[in-house]
Parts: sequence; C-alpha cells; structure tokens
Amino acid sequence: MNKLRILALIAIISFISTGAIAQTMIFGTDTTKIPDVLIEETIIRAPKERTTIREIPGSVSVITSRAISETGVTTIKDITSLTPNFFMPDYGSKLTSPVYIRGIGSRINEPSVGLYVDNIPYYDRAVFDFELFDVDRIEVLRGPQGTLYGRNTMGGIINIITKSPINFQGTNFLLSTVSNGQYHAGLSHFAKPGANFGYSVSLNYRYSDGFHTNQFNDSKVDQMNLLGFRNRLVWNLNEKLTLENIIGLEISRQGGYPYALITDTETNTGEINYNHKSIYNRDLLTNGLIAKYKADKFDVLTTTTYQYQKHLQDVDQDFTSQPLFLATQDQLQNLVSQEVLFRSKSQKKYDWLIGAYGFYQDTWREVFVNIQTNNRHILRDYTEIKHGVAVFHQSTINDFLIEKLSLIMGLRYDLERNSLAYMNDVSMNGTTLASSDTIFPSEQFSVISPKVALNYLMNKDVNIYALFSTGYKTGGFNPIHENDKDLIFKPEESLNYEFGVKSSLMENTIHMEASFFYIDWTNQQISQSNPSGIGFHTTNAGRSVSKGVEMSTRARITRKLEAVIAYGYTDATFTEHVVNETTDYSGNYIPYVPKHTLALQLNQSISFPDNRIADRMKISALYKITGKHYWNEANTNFQEGYGIFDLRLKIERKSFGVELWGKNILNTDYSAFYFEAIGNKYYQPARPMHF
Repeated sequence: MNKLRILALIAIISFISTGAIAQTMIFGTDTTKIPDVLIEETIIRAPKERTTIREIPGSVSVITSRAISETGVTTIKDITSLTPNFFMPDYGSKLTSPVYIRGIGSRINEPSVGLYVDNIPYYDRAVFDFELFDVDRIEVLRGPQGTLYGRNTMGGIINIITKSPINFQGTNFLLSTVSNGQYHAGLSHFAKPGANFGYSVSLNYRYSDGFHTNQFNDSKVDQMNLLGFRNRLVWNLNEKLTLENIIGLEISRQGGYPYALITDTETNTGEINYNHKSIYNRDLLTNGLIAKYKADKFDVLTTTTYQYQKHLQDVDQDFTSQPLFLATQDQLQNLVSQEVLFRSKSQKKYDWLIGAYGFYQDTWREVFVNIQTNNRHILRDYTEIKHGVAVFHQSTINDFLIEKLSLIMGLRYDLERNSLAYMNDVSMNGTTLASSDTIFPSEQFSVISPKVALNYLMNKDVNIYALFSTGYKTGGFNPIHENDKDLIFKPEESLNYEFGVKSSLMENTIHMEASFFYIDWTNQQISQSNPSGIGFHTTNAGRSVSKGVEMSTRARITRKLEAVIAYGYTDATFTEHVVNETTDYSGNYIPYVPKHTLALQLNQSISFPDNRIADRMKISALYKITGKHYWNEANTNFQEGYGIFDLRLKIERKSFGVELWGKNILNTDYSAFYFEAIGNKYYQPARPMHF
C-alpha cells in the first residue's frame, strides 16, 4: 500500500510537470458542475424501462457522463470491473469482443449480452467494440433479461445513451496525443434552432501506432485507423408526437492479433513473431427511426432499425515465423428490425406494457484457408438467414397485499427460424479434391420466457426485492464445421434467482446496493477448436451453475471528495459437461470468468475562486482488480488475479480544459488472452503503461 501511495504521488507530480505528454482541449457548454449531494432520483432509460433505479427489481449500474470522463471510458471494454461481475477482455481485434456478466458470455457466435444504443439494438458480437463519443450515460442491467428483451440477453443488457440536441446545445472540440503514438480528434455540434427541432453532427477520429511489436519484421502488430460519424435529428411535431432519426457510421482499419507463441511453458511467455501481416477491417452503418406518441392513458414507442456491416479478416492462422496456415474471411451482413411498444402512464395501482418485435438478418461469409505446407486450399462460402418474431407483456401491481409492495409479472414468446446454404471446395496444387454445395433444412427455435418479481419500498431510503427471471440464447448452425455432428448447436436457456437491497443513507450522500444471485442453465454454448486446429465451432455443455454476490457503494466524503467501490464475486462451474468417454469437465470452472472483480475510485475536485488561470482541478484515481480466471474448460491454464492503476488530472477554465492521464501506470504485466491451436500454445500480452 505504501508503494502504491508513493507511485500515485510521483505520478501526480510527473503529470503536472510534463504537461506536453498528453493534452485534451474541450470547447462548448458541457461543463460538469460538482453537485452538493451524491445521489439524485435516477431514472433508468433502457428501451423498455422508465422507472427509478430503486423501483426496478434487479441489479443496475449507471455510469454517468461525469463518471465516463473521470474513468476514461472510450469503449465498452473500459467498463470491465467498474460494473460488478462485468468482464470484456481486450484482445485480438474489434472482431473479438465477447462480454461476460455473472459468468454468462460467449467467445464466438451469437452474444450472450444484449446491447442497445439510443434504443437501437446491436445483435452481432462483431460490432460490440466501437468508439464511444458524446455519451450521456451507460446503463448495465445484470442478470437474464429474456422476458422484455428476448434472445441473447442471458447475461443482461448494456444500454448506451448519447447526448440529445434537445437537452444539450454547443460545440465540443477535442484533441489528444498519447505516449504510444496515438492521436485522437473529435468535433461535435449540437443545436436547437427552434423550440421543437434539434440536430447534432459528430465526427470522431483515432489513430494508433499500436502497443505490440512483431519481431519478424520489427513492425507494430496492432496499428489502427478509425473514423466515426453520427447525425441525430429530433423533431417534436406536436405535444404528442416526436420523431427521431439517428444514423451512425464507423470505418476502422486495424492490425490485430498480437499473439505470441509460448516458448517458456513455466512462465507462459514468448515473442510475437509471425511472417504474415494480420488485419481486420470493418465498415459499420446503423440507422434508427424512432417514433414516440403520447396518448392520454398510454405511450407508444416504435423503433425501426437497419444495420449494415462489412468485414475483412486476413490472419496468419499459425502465428509463427513459418509459412504454415493463412486464413481470409469476408463477411457482409444486413439486418432490419421493428419493435412496437405500448406502455401505460404511471398509475398508483397498476402499470402495464405490451409489445411486438420482429427481425430479419442475412449474413454472407466466405472463408479461404491456405495450407501452405502442401499447397492445399479450402474455400468455404455460406449464406445464413435468421428471422424471428416475438410478443411480450409485463404488469406491475402496486400496493400488492400491503402498502409499498409491488408485484411484477411478465411473459414473452419468441419464435425464430434459421437456414444455411453452404459450399465447400478443397483443392491441392490446382486440382479439385472435393466439392459440395448444400442447402440444409431450416431449424426452428421457440421459447416462452416468464418473469416474477417483488419489490418492497421499506421507506424513502431502503428497498428490497426478490426476482425470478429467465434467459434464452438462440441455437443455430456452425458454418465452419468439420464433423456432421457439429453442424447444429442447441439453444441455451437459464433460470435466474436473485435477492437484493438498495439504500441511500445520510441525506443521499451514500448510496449502497447488494445482490445475491443463482443462475442454473442448460445446454451452455461453448467454443471449441476444430479437429484440424483451424478455426472454432460452437458446441453445448450439459448443465452449468453460476452463483455469487455483488456490492457497490458511492459515498460523498466531503462536498468535493467522492469514493466509489464496486465488487463482484462469481462462482461459475460446469455441473454436467461430459465431452466423450475419456473427457469429463464436470465440476470445472467455466473459462473466461473472473472469480472476483473490484473497482476502487477516488474523485477529488478543487475549486479556485477568482483565479484567472483555472476555475477548478479534478483528480481521479482508479484501481481495478480482475480476479483469477481460466482459459480452457480443462482448467489447465489460467491467469492469476491482477490490478491496474489509472490516474487522471484535469484543469478547467470556463469551457476550456486540459487533461493529463495515465493508464496502467504500475505497468502490470498479465495475459490478455490465451488459446491452444495446431499443437501450440499462444498468449496475448497486456497493454503496457501509457500516458
């Protein structure tokens, strides 16, 4: 602890004396004031929730725009450990973006956690890793959300809300430079030319030299060029009807996959040294049209979305200096969805909502594998179509049996159909060895998802709740499979039991939450290497259990000093997972799930009255701990727990600010990822200290 304090003091002094290392300039009217108290009545703004954080029977974390600034959040990966039991490993490329909440996650295929941005759903895990800019808040609803949100929300949902020109006007300009050759520029303009109309236009650019060097050619592996754009139009046609259109575009050109071949098995270390440059390019376009109508006794919300994504992945599949395996994957996806939601006006005794939903997703992929050792080529071309519909309802009975006790009941029905057209050609030295073109019979999946909860407001400061909910993750095809038995994987379903308490103490200067959960799920979908060692496929484990606890506290120690603690404990194991006659993983821990997550944060604000140089200074110190987690189902390889220390210093004068920061300033060394393929073991080293 003394070492930590000394290093923190040195870091602060270094930041102040070396301001040229990194500068951030912000112009506009988005100046954050320090409130007199910590907690106000927080309204959850997830697409189907319009209630206070105390009235929702479940675990919710809200990261405000001020907290985003204080912690340096620029992607969803940055909220790892900030939210209890939330883990999103940072490895590979933007294509590799699994999210784990309470032990539930998925490394390949469909995600297990839902994502919404301004009411617009993001379905594919390949688009989860994108740049966050002009974000007003991030909400994380933990635990299965299948009743209201349907497919692939077994772990919970992430709800991101960007700034609206109706609530914010001004121009923001931001420039920064980072010690590893990273540059960032942002320009946003928010305007409300009339009482009923607002618009915003935002541009975001980021360049990075990368953090890791390929010893084969002495070049950076993980360079990145990224350009983002967002346009938002909001039109209040009258007192009852509002139309909103949000269009976003992100174009990224990324080197990736800084995987090192392990040469020292005792320490799991080695060098990044492979002969073929690996890249991942992605174009992502999203458009959402949102209509809100306020009737006398209910509200109507319709959301129409379209998402286009195009990917190119070119990878040295063996990650060695020898010419062995190369793989190239092209992907093109179009997705449309429509949801209609009717929600009652808040009433004293009874509230309700009812909705219908449908989607259509068309994905084309072409995978070309070059086995250089014998000049063998494998071309796989497939088109997968998914479409589905759902209806759902939720009722809330207030003052149920006794005063201030609410009963929440919900039910949802999902029906989905998947189809796959698959072509596979194998050739050697220009001669065709095998060729097939198959249209597989469609697979249909359906599920009923109930939910029951009790929420009791004991007084104005304390409430307790008990919750039973279900989660559902759709089944599907393995387009890249080498055995017929691996063609189809089953749906994954879960039962979630939760008990929690939320309280505000000492005139709302302290806010505390605690929850206990138990999740029992069947047919867990897991990732396994193909027998050839090239690529992965999804298969089902028999049964799994995740149980744990979550606690978080925000406390205003003084008017200018705030402390935040967020802790999560997860015990996630396979209860039944027999692979074959000789391999049984029952009782083992589920991989990629940290046993513990912990975030400790101090935020200090110092005002300078009547100072011509600065109005205020803000200092934020954050220490995040990620507990031990295993990399494989056999539990033979793991990453011990580690901590990362970040520090930020910001000086503001009216609408101008200069910010100095450092991430991983203790230069903690750990493995960001580990895997085994073609008889080798690989790992990705963590990002080093940068300022």
